[in-house]
Amino acid sequence: MNRFTMRLSLPALIATAIAAPALSAQQGGAAALGEFTINADVGNPTRTGSARYEDRTGTYTIEGSGANIWAKKDAFRYVARPMKGDFILTTRARLLGKGVDPHRKIGWMIRSALDSSSAHVSGVVHGDGLTSLQFRRSAGAETEQVQSVIKGADVIQLERRGKTFIMSVAHYGDTLSSVQTTDIDLGDSVTVGLFVCAHNDTVMEKATFSDVRITVPARIGFVPYREYIGSNIELMDVATGQRRIIYRSTGSVQAPNWTRDGKALIYNQDGKLYRYDLATNTPALINTGFATRNNNDHVLSPNGKMLGISHQPPEPPDNGKSNVYTVPVTGGVPKRVTAVGPSYLHGWSNDAKFLIYTGIRRDSADIYKIPVSGGTEIRLTTAEGLDDGPEVARDGRIYFNSTRTGLMQLWRMNLDGSDQTRLLTSPFNDWFPHVSPNGKSIVFISFLTDVSPTDHPWYKHVYIRQMPVAGGEPKVLAYVYGGQGTINVPSWSPDGRFVAFVSNTDKY
Repeated sequence: MNRFTMRLSLPALIATAIAAPALSAQQGGAAALGEFTINADVGNPTRTGSARYEDRTGTYTIEGSGANIWAKKDAFRYVARPMKGDFILTTRARLLGKGVDPHRKIGWMIRSALDSSSAHVSGVVHGDGLTSLQFRRSAGAETEQVQSVIKGADVIQLERRGKTFIMSVAHYGDTLSSVQTTDIDLGDSVTVGLFVCAHNDTVMEKATFSDVRITVPARIGFVPYREYIGSNIELMDVATGQRRIIYRSTGSVQAPNWTRDGKALIYNQDGKLYRYDLATNTPALINTGFATRNNNDHVLSPNGKMLGISHQPPEPPDNGKSNVYTVPVTGGVPKRVTAVGPSYLHGWSNDAKFLIYTGIRRDSADIYKIPVSGGTEIRLTTAEGLDDGPEVARDGRIYFNSTRTGLMQLWRMNLDGSDQTRLLTSPFNDWFPHVSPNGKSIVFISFLTDVSPTDHPWYKHVYIRQMPVAGGEPKVLAYVYGGQGTINVPSWSPDGRFVAFVSNTDKY
């Protein structure tokens, strides 16, 4: 259970945090354009394409011509950058207007060179809905393709793992469907980017690309909890799914949650807690005294004045076992609440009288509550399996996750432990339910079934999903490379418009 190892006005404030210079545009050449350094036509189309980037929304608008991307040569508009090694490319893409040719196309492309006949692998969506993984194995060879069962995808993900290339696509809100090709050697150094091809050299076609993410995953042989890759704190508009990175770190940033006044986020890094001011976009260390070995399980009190934390005292008798403390949100000397560990805080009752946490007692992981002032802990769950992630919603009930039925699934119970009810039957391992401030919906993180139900590890493909509290089918809000530390703590903005989370990437 890796999580239990040591890990060393509101709309205006949020707008300030995610705003940046307005519109920047380049009409060719190598001027930087957002994530990219190349903005040019490939294959000499008759009409010159263009691209612009709106930093405020993170959206690229690309216009291009070109006869085709097929057979032995290509012509298109390309916004790209050099890359090495393995990586994951993700975006939400949309063709604009009715278009001229049904085979106009957009997507991600990985090329060995910028000449028109070079080897490449591309994740492609056509104007008529055809969605395929297209590739030319060597320079001047014929183009091949593997078609997806999904038509008209608007989420396009293209991943390189050595000589294997995986295209995963979806209609936004759905889970991904994948196809792949193997034994394609493009060389270690390649060019990767977004493209638009009109499939007609006499016309221009236009598309937008939002939520563009270039991710370098953890290397093969990576040692979790001893090694880390970089982190991005992101804010996501829940209504639209639009995401913005507001803070980047080369270290392991984890578990951002909002202060009650909406002015800041609190996150964990290297066992310490930081306050990230949304108006100035700057972090500041929170003084937690001797508690410098904190897990990513911090929770604010209902009035926002106190912070509950899980610290792992290294000295006997705890010997590194996590215990629950409280400390003023402005900093101070922590007060110990639990007598024994491991204890991992996740919730605070609405009346501020109890702390809710996961406790491991005699090799059984269950949910407990305890008076904030300390005292006798009360066991709330007794089912076989791991119960974890308990959070108290505005309705006064505890929402949690449990492996009692096999996979990790979402449950709910009353504050006294009664009426334990499963909320969702899911094909995934679902963790950390966070109920919206208005009590109408839940966001949570979903790990795929290649992950053990009792583990939520670092650096995996995960979904952030949303479902109604009253029940119903969940939808995907974000397609994320992350996992441990992504969304462990209450993550909604006080007005319910945004969710904060962490995505991960190594440097590139």
